[in-house]
Amino acid sequence: MWDKFAGFYRLTPAERLLLLQQFCEISDEESALLTENQGLPLDLADHMVENVIGSFPYPFGVALYFRVNERDHIVPMVIEENSVIAAASKAAKIALASGGFTAQAPESISIGQVQLIEVPDEDEARTQILDSKSEILEVANSCDAILVGHGGGAVDLELRSIQGSRGPMLIADLLVDTKDAMGANTVNTMLEAISPNLEALSGGKTCLRILSNLAVRRVASASAIFSKDLIGGEEVVDRFLWAVDFAEVDPFRAATHNKGILNGVIGVVQATGNDSRAIEAGAHAFAAYGHPYKPLTTYSKTPTGDLLGEIQIPLMVGRIGGITSIHPLARVAWKILNVNSVGEFCEVLAAVGLAQNFAALLALSTEGIQKGHMKLHASNIALMAGAQNDEVDVVVERLIAAGKITVDYASEVLEELRSRDC
Repeated sequence: MWDKFAGFYRLTPAERLLLLQQFCEISDEESALLTENQGLPLDLADHMVENVIGSFPYPFGVALYFRVNERDHIVPMVIEENSVIAAASKAAKIALASGGFTAQAPESISIGQVQLIEVPDEDEARTQILDSKSEILEVANSCDAILVGHGGGAVDLELRSIQGSRGPMLIADLLVDTKDAMGANTVNTMLEAISPNLEALSGGKTCLRILSNLAVRRVASASAIFSKDLIGGEEVVDRFLWAVDFAEVDPFRAATHNKGILNGVIGVVQATGNDSRAIEAGAHAFAAYGHPYKPLTTYSKTPTGDLLGEIQIPLMVGRIGGITSIHPLARVAWKILNVNSVGEFCEVLAAVGLAQNFAALLALSTEGIQKGHMKLHASNIALMAGAQNDEVDVVVERLIAAGKITVDYASEVLEELRSRDC
């Protein structure tokens, strides 16, 4: 299918959208959402958050060439940072030459926590709670008959003892299979429902009852081979691995390394109406889980000298419920993405994270990050100077040629252009 998208970046937004309509069964009405009223009617926005005065649109683009587990996906992204979509597409195209991405996602098991304090006898509390586990799970599952009817719901309860500065705490971790939903509201409702039972059985008091965003039971993985012949040969592979080693041993570099992964992942998460803050919190916490802060990706050299890239990332996302179901543009994004389950969605997200990271490391270890950013940065500068329509491309060319990408110089160029036209 990808031959139909050759030169996609050269098309106008209207031409790109027309092509997507043909592939993704997007109606004319849905297409209009992308070009009229920013895709979010004011009355709907007013019901989503407080004190609404309008909506704030971000660019909505698509990354191409993603083949994940032998299925092709056009990947919607909502992001303001330039080069991200182009970089992800470039990396996916390189991976496509070796068959694309292989990915796996576990069941959607979320962790909800009840904090028990002032427990008089922890050993006795453990015995009483675990002996009553089935009854506690039954109470939790009474909160969401629909989820249980679809095969989900609370599946287990685990206990952990931790010591705080104020004293010991007994933590009850409720494990909930949320199926295709992100599940935060369901889990939090269940926690509040079982709290009286836990207080009575432990003799203590409940304090916090809240979902954890460290989703260690929702860790998706992906891998791909990146051919040395498509990235500049063995010397580039070696420089690339030096860059990886830097992130492995230095948390200052690792933080930026992981931010690059999230550039891609968050773009897709935002397009689909998911919670980007939950993903970022979980990803960074997982990077430091049980060891010093580390990269979420690993790379190695294959016997043929190519690069094998791998990623593990926790992904607490949903395909139904909340904003994913009610935001008009999120519904369009789901059509474009074309996944059949939240598991498949997580597999695509993991592949996007790996692709974005690979592209960033390749640029950093060869030409540097600025070259890829330069044209789009110059475009932003031209717009800031007041360039409009066809003026933008002309100003950008002049800025890059002169090596002076500043608002002042863009204003000079623009003034010259307009005086010439007069």
